[in-house]
Amino acid sequence: MVATLTLDSPDTGNAISVAMAEQLALRASEVASDPTVRSVLLTANGRFFCVGGDVKAIGAAGESVGVLLGSITTPLHAAIATFLHMEKPLVVAVNGPVAGGGLGLALVGDIVLTAMSAHFSMAYTGIGFSPDGASTWLLPRLIGLRRSQELALLNRRLSSDEAVSIGLVTRVVPDAELPLESRSVAATLANGPVGAHAAIRRLLLSSGELSPEDQMEAEARNVGLQAAGSEGREGVAAFTQKRKPDFSAAGRA
Repeated sequence: MVATLTLDSPDTGNAISVAMAEQLALRASEVASDPTVRSVLLTANGRFFCVGGDVKAIGAAGESVGVLLGSITTPLHAAIATFLHMEKPLVVAVNGPVAGGGLGLALVGDIVLTAMSAHFSMAYTGIGFSPDGASTWLLPRLIGLRRSQELALLNRRLSSDEAVSIGLVTRVVPDAELPLESRSVAATLANGPVGAHAAIRRLLLSSGELSPEDQMEAEARNVGLQAAGSEGREGVAAFTQKRKPDFSAAGRA
């Protein structure tokens, strides 16, 4: 099953309020722990994917702004951490412009499809802020330090085509085709070997922290577990029998 999570405050550009961040953290936890969910699709309603934090509310908070930001970033960061570490792949369909904290939500996906009309900016320095939403962790891993410095410090806007060209997102899709294409990709992942997907996510996440030898040890351990598990046995059997594997029937290792 594909679980779809939709940012649904189009009148605000899907600005991240306390309520939205809390709901996102709750829903992320639910889909991560639901054994019937085999992949997750994150998208948004309206013209924007996410404009970042609710700047109007932040401006109105006065001396309590630190408390308000903590009330937003705590559940937002919990949601992003869940998306990073859950044992199922995440597809993000970026239906429109992205800024600020929305950038972390957009980039945390394993597969990020973006509408042709979308564009990307960090936006923080425009209001005198530093970044959040895991963008300072995700950006250097995706596009390198030098490009990350430019985006963070100069607040340069990227078109969808440029975002693809530098490796920020996976590919551009015509606006009208984005909903169908993103659902198709999520369904393909849901029909795949969820155990292998989980292992791939863990291995890629650890690749910047481990030595080559430790990473290869982790690779050997995981491929052995997958080969011995029900999905691996089904995959090998299907290959030798020249048929399409049925990983949903095989279950997990």
